[in-house]
Amino acid sequence: MKRTHFFVAVALLFCTSSAFAGDFQLTGPSLQANGTLPARHVLNGFGCTGENLSPQLSWQGEPAGTKSFALTVYDPDAPTGSGWWHWLVFNIPSDIHSLAENSGNPEKGLLPKQAIQAKTDFGTPGYGGACPPAGNPSHRYQFTVWALDVDQLPLTVDTSGAMLGFNLRQHMLKKADLTVTYGR
Repeated sequence: MKRTHFFVAVALLFCTSSAFAGDFQLTGPSLQANGTLPARHVLNGFGCTGENLSPQLSWQGEPAGTKSFALTVYDPDAPTGSGWWHWLVFNIPSDIHSLAENSGNPEKGLLPKQAIQAKTDFGTPGYGGACPPAGNPSHRYQFTVWALDVDQLPLTVDTSGAMLGFNLRQHMLKKADLTVTYGR
């Protein structure tokens, strides 16, 4: 009888922790998980004719102790050997839970004052939309919000995606992903 109680307790513990494991969520009204990236979020350049607007994004359910957020957009399928960073934003205050559409445009000033947009693999700060090589299979675009244990990362606009990724992993409490695809 005791053995049965043990297995029931383990099963309940597993179910309870699984329920809480998915609490941190990233959503965007124009993005559907595993769906196609809409044209308004595609790059306008390099042969692509999108609007290059960063999508509106919202997140909720961050873990206790979150002191700031970061947001990254990464294409692991880019034919570079190291992927492609499309957007790098960090030092988003912990009381902010959404970014407006086109906040990735540095000229618009839509990000929180403390937030920093680092240079992407396009060589400039701000959002750079999807534009995989013509004829490639569809690429995955991983939108990730990171809940961090520090108020600010000691990095600058010149920080590379790799260096930001290293710092994010050092200070991550939890992350939430939303992946979409795009091909041409």
